[in-house]
Amino acid sequence: MQKLIAAVAAGLALAATSGTAHAQISDDVVKIGVLTDMSSLYADATGKGSLAAVEMAVADYGAKVAGKPVQVVAADHQNKPDVGVNIARNWYDNDKVDAIFDVPTSSVALPISALTREKNKININSGGGSSDITGVACSPNTVHWTYDTYALSNVAGKAMVKRGEDTWFFVTADYAFGMALQRDAANVVKESGGKVLGEVRHPLNSSDFSSFLLQAQASKAKVVALANAGGDTTNALKQAAEFGLVQGGQKMIALLQEITDTHSLGIKATQGLIVTDAFYWDMNEETRAFSKRFNEKVGHMPTMIQAGLYSATMHYLKAIEATKADEAPKVMEQMRKTPVNDFFARNGKIRIDGRMVHDMYLFEVKKPEESKGEWDLYKLIATVPGDEAFRPLDKGGCPLVTH
Repeated sequence: MQKLIAAVAAGLALAATSGTAHAQISDDVVKIGVLTDMSSLYADATGKGSLAAVEMAVADYGAKVAGKPVQVVAADHQNKPDVGVNIARNWYDNDKVDAIFDVPTSSVALPISALTREKNKININSGGGSSDITGVACSPNTVHWTYDTYALSNVAGKAMVKRGEDTWFFVTADYAFGMALQRDAANVVKESGGKVLGEVRHPLNSSDFSSFLLQAQASKAKVVALANAGGDTTNALKQAAEFGLVQGGQKMIALLQEITDTHSLGIKATQGLIVTDAFYWDMNEETRAFSKRFNEKVGHMPTMIQAGLYSATMHYLKAIEATKADEAPKVMEQMRKTPVNDFFARNGKIRIDGRMVHDMYLFEVKKPEESKGEWDLYKLIATVPGDEAFRPLDKGGCPLVTH
């Protein structure tokens, strides 16, 4: 009986798919869903700012594409995979959402990508970090826009080992993102000639890092690497300062540190911290112009995730305009063949595995006396070309890569 039900369901799905195969904009509206963290540890880096970035792009585009109105809906996935998948399924099945954007928290991002493929819609991920999104779990329906664990690790790991900071200890968030970040960073450290002396894992959204940091301190590693993000990173850095890790000669690196985290901790507490980022507001006239508008709307400078979402939304809408359709295969093909040139990326390109390749940046947090204003926080150490920063196409295990 179950087999029969499954066969009927598959037949209906096939009929539904084939019925819309030649449709243009199917229901007279293009609907974007922003699925994000509105209330927990990633809310500053994503959340309302992510929604604002998408809304800004839609408004700047004229709120219409190919003559059809563009609508934006949003929801809080609470960093829970089951909650995120239920929202996404309802959006796709009942609310006629065409594309889901953002999705921080890799344990939510990975099943959303899989569901999007099943429903033949589009997922543009800016907030999730796991490099598996374009690796073993890659999808023809997902673009990974802003950063990933490989690029974060690769840019910072190589630079630090080269400077002689060659023994590492990891303090890692115990879920998909943290483990991918540690794995990718540890590989870079070892390949660059360094050693990993130890690791400890902490639960997501931890308030007390004392036992983890004491283990890191006892390891005598030159680098204590935080393979976590958001509130976990800021809590760990605050407590590391209390324990005197840096004063004791260890270097702290936050493998994912957003500008909002640095601002909230303060320049005094974070001076000298090494940060890998895909975007910084004060790079040029274009980045400053966008960031000023964003700051006026949201109340803080944009994180790389938020800036990436504006860029991704514009690219998506241009692809719909060019194809005069909102069907996933046509729009994805158009997005892949069109270079990304805006304030976020120069000559960015979307590969077959879904990775959007663009330059990444290595920054050092300024000393208080070097800073000229509230958000004047970083100095550029290096610009790493996209092809060097991101994982080579043939090394990720993506089944879509055939050569």
